[in-house]
Amino acid sequence: MKIHQLLIIPVLFLQTTVVFSQGEALFKSKCNTCHAVDKNSTGPWLKGVKAKWSDAGEGELLYDWVKNSKSLIAGGNSKMALAIKDFSGSEMPPQQASNEEIDQILEYVDTYTPPVKATETGTPGATEEVKLIPDYKGNLNIFYALGTLMVILLLAIILMSSSILSFVKSDLFRQKLKDRENLTRLLIILISVGAVFFPGTSYGMSTPDPANPAEAEYPWLLVEKFDLYVLIGINLILLVIVLYLRGLFNDFYYMVYPRKVKPAKPAQKRAVKILVDSVPIEEESSILMEHEYDGIRELDNNLPPWWVWGFYASIVFAFIYLFNYHLFNTGDLQTEEYNKSMALAQKEIDLYLKEAAMNVDENTVTLLTDETGLGSGKHLFEANCTACHKDGSGDIGPNLTDNFWLYGNDIKTVFGTIKNGTTNGMPEHASKLNPVQLQQVASYVLSLKYKPGKEPQGKEFPKNKRNGRSI
Repeated sequence: MKIHQLLIIPVLFLQTTVVFSQGEALFKSKCNTCHAVDKNSTGPWLKGVKAKWSDAGEGELLYDWVKNSKSLIAGGNSKMALAIKDFSGSEMPPQQASNEEIDQILEYVDTYTPPVKATETGTPGATEEVKLIPDYKGNLNIFYALGTLMVILLLAIILMSSSILSFVKSDLFRQKLKDRENLTRLLIILISVGAVFFPGTSYGMSTPDPANPAEAEYPWLLVEKFDLYVLIGINLILLVIVLYLRGLFNDFYYMVYPRKVKPAKPAQKRAVKILVDSVPIEEESSILMEHEYDGIRELDNNLPPWWVWGFYASIVFAFIYLFNYHLFNTGDLQTEEYNKSMALAQKEIDLYLKEAAMNVDENTVTLLTDETGLGSGKHLFEANCTACHKDGSGDIGPNLTDNFWLYGNDIKTVFGTIKNGTTNGMPEHASKLNPVQLQQVASYVLSLKYKPGKEPQGKEFPKNKRNGRSI
């Protein structure tokens, strides 16, 4: 294929797009009032209509039908015109359109496809993913701290393991170990120490790309929050091993160097022991401290166990709080939580107001009198109603400015007529306008002053002194 032939492809595509856009605009300006693009309305569905007229041998007469349907029906030469003249109670109004414009309208209808509903972000069928850039510098500092702690714990494990092995090698310990048959603990030591040397690997860490300008300010190592959680988990495991080895070291030590046996204390109630851990009054001399003042000596009582464990729990909670709210920022502080709560409440308020505004029907509609509402109603009337009612004086449809009404003249009746349409050719507008817009159009219609036009239709109603209209 030659280059000049390749250039034809985008030109044809551009030409098709322009024709489709012009056909849509022409349809909305000339046909949208009585015809729907995807269903029957006051007028029939136009999709495939050109092919039907051509198959009937009246392809050229279709243009005459659009330009002046009354004349074509009166001539009696078109079977298609006679077949559809009674489709609805209203007549097809003459349209000022050329054959080319009619072709564009029909081309638009034949190729019309329903639009894909867009999401709030504007991307059809999918939500736009918002990617948050982690605080790599802060994460790297935490990584250094956790890495240092891991090294310290590993050193502690190595030192304790060496001390335990020194006990294991001693003849005295071997004899004690045989006497107590405690080989299980030794195996646990070897398994625990060996497990330490299987390094934990996190696959989230990476180095920035020097060729990417967006990563130019990143530190040398990109540490994700997942990496930090992995390091915390490793440190917790190492800490458990350190505590276990410490307890095991104490057991081995006291196996070699037994503790001095203290005289048995009188039995105490278990609840009192757990709560206060106090010494019986007859044994308080054993916990007297050395210093004395004016004959008074202080007792070295233990802290209550419930208080000690509560203190330890507060330390653990403090670390959890620090990591959650200040280092990893996985939780919101009071100010951020308040702002998010207020923003969420505002969204709920806006949604409620929007739903309340749209909750207008034949029973709740009210007559608008403000300039803003009537001005919006005027623009909507001009875009949707002038094809049949002109400026309100009537053409195909009745005169909307006199005191004669076919169905009623109150705001609720007019609103329902515009919304649902009627059997004599008035199209429904519920699919084109939302409830607020229907209310605006109905209020604008009732605000129109009298204009001479089409002969009166329907029943006469009394006049309103405010604008000379019926109410």
